[in-house]
Amino acid sequence: MIVSAGLAALIATSAAAQSKKDIAAAPYPDKPIRFIVPFTPAGTADILARSVAHRLGERLNQQVVIDNRPGSAGIIGTEIAAKAPPDGHTLMMGITANIAINPALYAKLPYDASRDFIPVTLIAKAPYLMVVTPALPVKSVQDFIAYSKARPGQVNYASTGSGSAGHLTAELFSSMAGVKMTHIPYKTSAAHVVDMIAGQVQLMFSGMVSAQPHIQSGKLRAIGITGAKRSPLMPELATVSESGLRGFEVVGWYGVFVPAGTPHAIVMKLNGEIARILKLPEVGERLASEGAELSGNTPEEFAAYIKAEQAKWAKVVKISGARAH
Repeated sequence: MIVSAGLAALIATSAAAQSKKDIAAAPYPDKPIRFIVPFTPAGTADILARSVAHRLGERLNQQVVIDNRPGSAGIIGTEIAAKAPPDGHTLMMGITANIAINPALYAKLPYDASRDFIPVTLIAKAPYLMVVTPALPVKSVQDFIAYSKARPGQVNYASTGSGSAGHLTAELFSSMAGVKMTHIPYKTSAAHVVDMIAGQVQLMFSGMVSAQPHIQSGKLRAIGITGAKRSPLMPELATVSESGLRGFEVVGWYGVFVPAGTPHAIVMKLNGEIARILKLPEVGERLASEGAELSGNTPEEFAAYIKAEQAKWAKVVKISGARAH
C-alpha cells in the first residue's frame, strides 16, 4: 500500500499525540525517579538535592535516587538529563552555572538551557561572601573600593577559573565599582584559600559555608555579602548593595528541572510536593545552616527568574571577555 506524504505526517502526528496522552494517563510515578545532580557529592547542589529527594520519595511512594554526574562545569550531567525521556521519572538540579552562565560562556553546548528543560521550582538561593586577606588594610566594601581605585590593577582576586561564579562575580563588582583588579585563576577552591590566607591574593567571593571557619579563626576577613539582604548567619555584615553599589546582587541559585515535553500535570504535581517539603521546619533549619534562603515558587515565576539571570550573566561574560570552548 502506498501512503501519501500528507497521510504519513498525519499518522506520525497522531502517534506522537497518543504517546503524550498515554504518558499523561499512566499512574505517576510508576517506577523509581532519578534525580541527576551534575556536580560532585557533598557540594551545595548535592546537599539541597538530597534534602528534597528523600522526602519527595516518601510523598510519591517511590524511591528518588540521586545520580551525581559531575564534570565540565555541569555540562555532562545536564546533557544526560536533557536527553532523558520526558515522563517525570528524571529530575535535574539546575544551578546558576549550568543554566544561566554556561549558555553565554560556551560557544557550543550539547544542550539548550531554555528549550531542553521545563523549570519546576526554585529551591533556594545562597549569597556569597566578599572576603579579603587580613593583611589588606580594609574593613568594609567602601574601604576596599577606595584602596583599589588608588592602586589600579594591583589588587589580585582569586577564583576557580575563567567563567566560574567567583570570577564573574568579581568582574560584575569591578564594573559597578569602577575598579581594576587582576584575576588569578586556580584549579581548586582549596588552593586559592591557602594563597588567600598567605596573602598571595587579596580578594575572593566565596560560599558562606566554606569561608566561615577561616573567618571565625581570623585567617580571613569578610567585608560584605552579595545577597539583596543581610544573612541571619552574619547579621552584622552589610550587603554590597547597601555599601554603595546599589542594585548589586549575586546569589548562587538551585532549582529542579525536568526534560522538555514532560506533561504539565506531572510538572505541577512535582511543584506542589516540593513546595510542601520546603515548608517543613527541619528542611528549613537544615538549609538555613548552609546559608541558603528557601524559595518554592511556581514554574512560571522560576522561568521568568531564569530569563533575567541569563540576560544578566550574558552581559557579565561579555564584559569579562571570558570564553570557554
